[in-house]
Amino acid sequence: MKNNPYAFEAVEILNFYDETTIDRTYELKWEKPVTIGQFFEVSVPGVGEAPISISEHKNGILYMTIRRVGRVTDVIFNKSVGQHLHVRGPYGNGFETARFESAPVSVIAGGTGLAPVRGLVERLSIIAPNSLELLVGFKSPDDMLFKETLKEWENRFKLMVTVDQEFEGYTGRTGLVTKFIGELGINQPDRQFIVVGPPIMMKFVTLELLKAGIKEENITMSFERNMSCGIGKCGHCKIDETYVCLEGPVFGYPKAKHLID
Repeated sequence: MKNNPYAFEAVEILNFYDETTIDRTYELKWEKPVTIGQFFEVSVPGVGEAPISISEHKNGILYMTIRRVGRVTDVIFNKSVGQHLHVRGPYGNGFETARFESAPVSVIAGGTGLAPVRGLVERLSIIAPNSLELLVGFKSPDDMLFKETLKEWENRFKLMVTVDQEFEGYTGRTGLVTKFIGELGINQPDRQFIVVGPPIMMKFVTLELLKAGIKEENITMSFERNMSCGIGKCGHCKIDETYVCLEGPVFGYPKAKHLID
């Protein structure tokens, strides 16, 4: 008898902490290998499933940052430390870590798009902090993820954090991330660029990068899609003939540029 591809595994909640009023990071016990950029289907029996990206995996702990947006995540948010989440995966293709360890890297993230690259940024900040840049934009100061981590990163490598517009009491950068692309190392021909975030943000960021002369093969993107099954059966994530859950969610731009809904 073939294994059930929809079978899930119960994993223990070791800890969790709120990032914003609707975003929470969970620490789960997970000893098996994963690749940053992959995702899991997190299941609540009798309620449904939700695709959740891996934000980090180290020392047998899997980190997931989950946004409370509906029935499934409502139930997840009501769970306590010591209880379990049901997961299946990991699915998809993640980031080629070795590739980014051998070249200068600029990461451009929008909002929750920071979560799937958090682990990669952390590793690169240890291996090659002098060649790493991170530009991240949020809607508002209250929407910022990983506030304490951002403070640590600011002391280790070039970090630019911006919010979409001015807010009372906020003294940091304001404006969309496209406003600050010129402050990145766009004149370095071997620099790699990783773009993660909402589709409209990724579209205009990549247009700015191409306008600045960045080679297509130096741009990597991670797609945020409704990957309902994770195994290429339901078709929710399909763009033309490409199943994002199978071939992605991480793509090189030469492939990604053809993925238009």
